[in-house]
Amino acid sequence: MPKVKTNSAAKKRFKFTASGKIKRKQAYKNHILTKKSKKRKRHLTGTVLVADGNMDKVKALLGV
Repeated sequence: MPKVKTNSAAKKRFKFTASGKIKRKQAYKNHILTKKSKKRKRHLTGTVLVADGNMDKVKALLGV
């Protein structure tokens, strides 16, 4: 049985928490920031957990 390869893009974008959940950065914070309010940009800072519906897909990309 061959080894499962980890998706290179996914390993750069996702990290595991101590409890085994997966965290990710929030979208819409990269460009065209002038038309977005300070409050909106501030709330997009930081990380959030991957939704339960996407957890299986992300784990498959990470080879877990």
